[in-house]
Amino acid sequence: MTTSILARKRSFDTQQSRDAASWLGLAASPTFALMAGISANDMQAMTCASAPGILPIGGMAWMYLLMSVFHLPPWLKLASAHSPRRNTTITQTEGD
Repeated sequence: MTTSILARKRSFDTQQSRDAASWLGLAASPTFALMAGISANDMQAMTCASAPGILPIGGMAWMYLLMSVFHLPPWLKLASAHSPRRNTTITQTEGD
């Protein structure tokens, strides 16, 4: 009896940690995007007097931007889970 109670408690704790990890994964991409914006904004303020380059963002902003892109898959999974599914069937025709 106590074994089944402990097993249910362990299963509940495992589910809670998975939920927390998924929410933490969703927080990463917007956080890095915000940090990229802040870093790029600081870079523009520092280089105001000098001639700007091709792109007005520096090395750290690029790094944060790339990290934001690399952490997008949880958002893409969430968006695809909420998108309407089309019931399309593939039919094979004779001849080709």
